[in-house]
Amino acid sequence: MAEESLVATKPRHQTGLSDYLREPFTRLRGEVDRMFDEFPPRFPATNLGIRYLSSLPMPALEMKETDEEYHLTVELPGVSQEDVDISVEGDMLVLKGEKKEEREEKERDYTISERSYGAFERRVSLPKDCVVDQIQASSDNGVITIAIPRAQGVSEGARKIEISTKA
Repeated sequence: MAEESLVATKPRHQTGLSDYLREPFTRLRGEVDRMFDEFPPRFPATNLGIRYLSSLPMPALEMKETDEEYHLTVELPGVSQEDVDISVEGDMLVLKGEKKEEREEKERDYTISERSYGAFERRVSLPKDCVVDQIQASSDNGVITIAIPRAQGVSEGARKIEISTKA
């Protein structure tokens, strides 16, 4: 039985030094593209996929900005506010918690028991104009709203630098 060769039978023609230097990267990109083409889709378009997404411990986060403050809204359905810790570490707002969910259905011929547990942590970089000592958080039906006041007159630290010519 003859061994089959996976090597291309037709040699590639390189037209210059740039083609010669690009060749390994072209092959690598082709292999990565092939790998992703063969990989199964992330979540099927069924209720099972939606249910799987909702069981993941990473909370959804929405951020808005006004002239007076920054608003963060974090969705944590099924998570008690006692299981959530909000703190500031350096220039980062840290949101930590643990999701614990248990569900049991008892029917005439069967019983279903489902449990999902998982710790989560989200870190949000705080802008320079935040007043860290006045951050407030409130919870309502599994949605935590965080208000971060902005200091007035604080620059974002960006400035234009002029380029001079040497004489």
